[in-house]
Amino acid sequence: MHQPPGFVDPTRPGHVCRLRKSLYGLKQVPRAWFQRFSSFITKHRFQGSLSDTSLFVFHQENSMAYLLLYVDDIILTASSDLLLRQIIQLLSNEFAMTDMGSLHHFLGISVKRDSTGMFLSQSQYARDILHRANMTSCKPSHTPVDTSSKLSATEGNLLPDGSLYRSLAGALQYLTFTRPDIAYAVQQVCLFMHAPRESHFNFLKRILRYIQGTIDFGIRLTAQSDHSIVAYSDADWAGCPDSCKSTSGYCVFIGNNLISWSSKRQPTVSRSSVEAEYRGIANAVAETSWLRNLLLELKVSVTKATIVYCDNISAIYLSKNPVQHQRSKHVELDIHFVR
Repeated sequence: MHQPPGFVDPTRPGHVCRLRKSLYGLKQVPRAWFQRFSSFITKHRFQGSLSDTSLFVFHQENSMAYLLLYVDDIILTASSDLLLRQIIQLLSNEFAMTDMGSLHHFLGISVKRDSTGMFLSQSQYARDILHRANMTSCKPSHTPVDTSSKLSATEGNLLPDGSLYRSLAGALQYLTFTRPDIAYAVQQVCLFMHAPRESHFNFLKRILRYIQGTIDFGIRLTAQSDHSIVAYSDADWAGCPDSCKSTSGYCVFIGNNLISWSSKRQPTVSRSSVEAEYRGIANAVAETSWLRNLLLELKVSVTKATIVYCDNISAIYLSKNPVQHQRSKHVELDIHFVR
């Protein structure tokens, strides 16, 4: 190691600065910081969640508190203002912290509260994406995709530089945190980030034009006592024109609140529409199982069984009937846990 050029100490040219503490830049720092924080918070009767390692739950008699940690950003809520102030004071005595008041902005997500609940949106983040693509004044589109939404890996000419395409596609992935309406379209453009073509970029521009017309869209969460979990699952069959793989998707509601959604291409080729739909159900069931475990750790009672809706009758019969027949002999055992 050497002193930086222009800042060499003439009296001690062989000396270098010793770094005593750093939070950014080193690969091992996030793990060390998390261990430091979690060891402190668990000493004060918080319990780390098994479903989400960044979540800590405090439960004592009728007092409840939830703490969600992301690097050095924290969301904290409690069942009473007194408990909330006590936890904030406890953390402030141990760490250098700033209380930002009620939650209004977190990791690019804007939070607006009213008497019935809260509204989550990423409108400013969407404007930044449009500005990055030089499409701040583009003509809006009514839909994110057209009827022929299946993209091919060999259609059109290769882009001379795919860095902008990859940057925009990655930014759109984060936008789907509050925009389930573009989840399928973003999933399609992300399949070709290794070798984007002109047709793929035109597809991505249509998504941006749709965002231009719906820039204030988001997710609304309302307070309610109904904790029943309902999931909807669907899948196409051999929809990919290149690999003949299917695309499955699901959305999960807790009460009337949309909590989780996904659109993903299946890893293997399905030999029947039943198998494609059944794999989609398996993904939805895995998500609802995780949500039930998370709610139990949050001390939220879930007394009703989860209902999963699917539009394929054969897949529904297959999930209820353990008898293997000709159309389902090839289905791997890993997705039979639906039963």
